[in-house]
Amino acid sequence: MAKKSKIAQSKRVLAKREALLKSGVKKVNKVSTRGVNRCKITGRPRGYMRFFGLSRLTFRELAAKGELPGVVKTSK
Repeated sequence: MAKKSKIAQSKRVLAKREALLKSGVKKVNKVSTRGVNRCKITGRPRGYMRFFGLSRLTFRELAAKGELPGVVKTSK
């Protein structure tokens, strides 16, 4: 599990960035990846899958249980 302070910090950075984008500021940051993407369930920053918003470990667990709609196991 990630530290709660790290999760809160990344949420603040992403929220601030989105607010600036909505207000029409052209350059929010020099580096577009400053906000760290984190898993919505565990908060893990590594192995993040953008399409699902989950880390690879959480994705694998949920896919094996059949809790992700549209995800099908390829091997039999």
